[in-house]
Formats: sequence, C-alpha cells, structure tokens
Amino acid sequence: METPKTISVSRIMLDFAERTGLAPASVSPERYLWTDAFAVCNFLGLYMQTGDEQYRHLAVDLVGQVHAVLGRHRQDDERAGWISGLSEEEGRKRPTAGGLRIGKKLNERKLSEPFDEQLEWDRDGQYFHYLTQWMHALDSVSRATGDPVFNRWATELAKAVHAGFVYRPRKGAEKRLYWKMSIDLSYPLVASMGHHDPLDGIITYYELQETSRRLSGQSSSQDLSGEIADMTRICADKNWATDDPLGIGGLLTGACRIAHSIFSGNDAGSGLFDKVLQDSLSSLQVFDSRSLRLPADYRLAFRELGLSIGLQAVRKFKGLVGQRPDAFRRSAIASILRSFEKHLPLVETINTFWLNEKNRRSAIWTEHLNINMIMLATSLSPDGYLSFP
Repeated sequence: METPKTISVSRIMLDFAERTGLAPASVSPERYLWTDAFAVCNFLGLYMQTGDEQYRHLAVDLVGQVHAVLGRHRQDDERAGWISGLSEEEGRKRPTAGGLRIGKKLNERKLSEPFDEQLEWDRDGQYFHYLTQWMHALDSVSRATGDPVFNRWATELAKAVHAGFVYRPRKGAEKRLYWKMSIDLSYPLVASMGHHDPLDGIITYYELQETSRRLSGQSSSQDLSGEIADMTRICADKNWATDDPLGIGGLLTGACRIAHSIFSGNDAGSGLFDKVLQDSLSSLQVFDSRSLRLPADYRLAFRELGLSIGLQAVRKFKGLVGQRPDAFRRSAIASILRSFEKHLPLVETINTFWLNEKNRRSAIWTEHLNINMIMLATSLSPDGYLSFP
C-alpha cells in the first residue's frame, strides 16, 4: 500500500511526465538534462517502493526521449542528426557517443561570437556536472532492470565527454576540465573549471565500473582506468568546501557514493572519503542557515532541496559505516559523523517550507517549475536517487 508521501511524490512525477511531453508522448517534448536525470531516479524509486511497472516504463521511456532530443542537434540549428556525427542507425545504438546537450532555451554561442557572461546562462552546450548526473541515472536504470545496455551507454558517455572536457593548458601543465563545452564538444564555451566537476567525475567513473563488473563483466571498451587516473591527479590536494547549499548537498551525496564503494570492497576511495566528509562538515559549519528564513521570492528552491537530499545521504553512509566499521578503518570518522547530527533538522525545515503551496506560488518557483518540482520529489523520497551499486 502506498503511503501519503509516496502518493505525493507519485503525483508530482506523473504531472511532470504530462507537463513535459513524456506521457502522453509529445512530438516536441521539453527535455532538460539535469532535471531529467533526477526524474529518472525518482521514477525508479517509485518502482522500487510500489512494484508498479508504469514507473519503470516511465524511467526507460524518459531515457529514450532524452537521447532522442538532447543527443541530437537542435531544431533551430543548421546542423541535423546525432551530435556525435553517427548515422541514424548507429546513433540509435550509441546515443551517448557524442555527449548530450543541456537543453537550454537559446542555441549555443558560435566560436566567432563574443562572450556574454549573462547570456551564456541561457545558451545551450554541454555541462560536465549535468553529464555525470545523467551517467548516474543511466547506471541506476541498469541496476534496477538488470539490463547492462544503460551502463554501457553511461560508460561511452563518460569516455566521450572526458575526451572533450579534459585538457592540458600548456605543455607540462596539470590537466584541467572546461566548465562548458560546445554542443559537438569541439570548443569550450566557458574555460574555467567547475569547483566539484573533477570530484563528480571520479566518483561517477568508479560507480560505472562497479556496475559494469557486476552486470556483464568489464570489457576493454568499458575500462575507465585511464579516465580515473586523470581525475585522480586533477583532484589531488583540492579543497571541496563551499557555502552553496546545492554544492554542499552534492558533497554529501558524493560521500555516500564513495561509502557504498568502500562498503562493497573497493578501498581505492578511502582517502577521498575522509577528505570529502571533512570538507562537507566544514561547508555546513559556514553555511548561513538564516537564508532559510527568507521569503520564497528570495530563495532558489532547487539549491536548498539539493542540500536536503545530501543531508539525507548522511543517514545512509552512517548506516554503512555502522555495518562495516572494519571497511572504513578511520578513527576520526565516528566523531565527524556525530558532528553532522545537529544539521539534519534542516531537512524538515526545507521540505516543510516548499511543501507549503503558498511558497510554491512565488515567481521564482514557477520560473524554475520543473527543476524545483523534481528536486522536491527527490527530497521527499530520495531512495531512487541515493541508490548505488
């Protein structure tokens, strides 16, 4: 029997499916990579909770629609077909071979056009941190369905975008990542490196490798050891601390993903786990929670909901550490985990505020309706998103 919370999340997700042209399927659906990655996981979560096959079908159908829309050139672009340049038939078999578009309203900035920082936020292209979210979503579908093809697509996506985003600024310099690339990955749109992009990369690559080994045995074409080595070097000595609520949530979710890997017997991430855990705690300690007392018109809901999701990940990795303390072997972990306790009530504070219909009538909520509703659904029921190998 469904609980009231499950029913609420179900309503959010079914409304999203109808509003964006997923079900019933539209000839011109509204697809956006970050939102859709979380939506896939939410549908899988509902499937795991209820056993209702409609949610599994919606997750798989959403994957197909994202690839058919964001894996191809825009309708207002002079180019056509798969952004990978593959033929129609081959592109359908390998839909992630060229990466995936963000899904922004405006077309990308051409190489000859001047850079406009404000306008760039509304322009299309590829974001590394959106792509890693999609890799996780695809991997989640493989684990939920037992079909390795989604993991293979995720791995091919990892290889394609790693080759496009990772570069060496000059001979002998350490490698870096571009923050935003062109639709076909041929030139950078924003050259700076996202604060957590390399961390997202290495954690996601480990996850894909673990699922690949479990489901189908890892072939040479699915080996990400070279990409992992690159990310390991880029991540070396980085400080991940941030005062951004979405960034903090991402750190906590990342810590949970590393904990799952260690729990499963892969201790390669042990040192990274300690560092991410400590930087997450440092971030929470400097986060100004007074911002959560502002009126809805002054708040970006999806960023706060990202923090709520991350705080719920704390409970999961605490449970993993408690079940197998021998696997973690870090004397400082117990005290660090205890320090998170005082921050956990923020989950209820954030969820309660955005469940209030009055707050969801604010202009800034409706301006970002789809991403806000999907992140709210994830925050209310995070198990689909916080599912790892």
